Amino acid sequence: MAQLSERLNRLAPSATLAMSQKSSEMKAQGIDVINMSVGEPDFNTPDHIKEAAKQAVADNWSRYSPVPGYPDLRKAIVAKLKRENQLSYTINEVLVSNGAKQSVCNTIMALVNDGEEVIIPAPYWVSYPQMVKLAGGVPVIVNAGFEQNFKMTARQLEAAITPKTRMLILCSPSNPTGSVYSKEELEALAQVILRHPDLYVLADEIYEHINYIGHHESIAQFPGMKERAIIVNGVSKAYAMTGWRIGYIAAPEWIVKGCNKLQGQYTSGPCSVSQKAAEAAYTGSQECVEGMRQAFERRRDLIVELASQIPGLEVNKPEGAFYLFPKCSSFYGKSDGRRVIANSTDLAMYLLEEGHVATVGGDAFGDPDCFRMSYATSDDNIREAMRRIKEALAKLK
Repeated sequence: MAQLSERLNRLAPSATLAMSQKSSEMKAQGIDVINMSVGEPDFNTPDHIKEAAKQAVADNWSRYSPVPGYPDLRKAIVAKLKRENQLSYTINEVLVSNGAKQSVCNTIMALVNDGEEVIIPAPYWVSYPQMVKLAGGVPVIVNAGFEQNFKMTARQLEAAITPKTRMLILCSPSNPTGSVYSKEELEALAQVILRHPDLYVLADEIYEHINYIGHHESIAQFPGMKERAIIVNGVSKAYAMTGWRIGYIAAPEWIVKGCNKLQGQYTSGPCSVSQKAAEAAYTGSQECVEGMRQAFERRRDLIVELASQIPGLEVNKPEGAFYLFPKCSSFYGKSDGRRVIANSTDLAMYLLEEGHVATVGGDAFGDPDCFRMSYATSDDNIREAMRRIKEALAKLK
């Protein structure tokens, strides 16, 4: 009998993409579904970035690009890191990839050996543990639940470290919770990391600019941490460029060289036209970024207010990104007379079928007590979605 590889059989499919697919199928049947399952800005890519892409096409930027990305784009990223993060990198310490997702995967594949452990605070982005498994590593999940605002403490990190620990994956602002680590919290984590010479941190900062509490803080800023940190970022969220597929790492040169070697064997350099668009994003006016951030903050306030009015949900106030991750465990064991809600995946499916709102169960993110809603959608959609959810949940007794 034909068999897929054991490597592939170790992986779970993406729950967010599966939920989005299910909602698309219902929409195709003519059902009015509000999709809050996917983490994608609903804005269009700003015009000056699109113009740069058109110009790149006209100027015949259509050849293979260098594996690590065009030098001009890497220079623009170096300038961005200096300007916005006060971090000094050279272009040899930057590698551009086909989206930040590849940047994360490259880093794990380049640094983690078979049997080595990677600490992942839960809730986590669905792909982190799967990528660690793909690399032959062992995901070590540290629960940082609702009561601690979904943030891992330095004490928890220290307790999770063993002689096999190779990496910590940290996402701030966080997907799926919107939690943001403060400078003091990051410094405490950095002090733990620095006590362990072979421990590295992958800092996923893709939501950097969608921040409602002021300036973004990077764990790479502390003395000694630049040598231990791999910053992952990209243009998808800040510039509404999800489909352009441009992400990058900024890291010590030996790590960048390793990722470059890997990328050279399985994708080569990213799309030429997308790179020229990304260069315009980093070098042009940043007003568009702030405009979108303000819209997301307004929506955050709206969804928090409306979700807080739904009996049975516990809601925290996210400080960044565009997700709400409410606690919904009070509904477990309840029924609408036809089905019993056993867990968050059941609840998400119930909300889709009964309320026609697509969300994602927290099981997929390592927190079975919660579920995720993306508020990267219009104010009207948020109001209608919360009305439907309130109505559907009220039927559970």
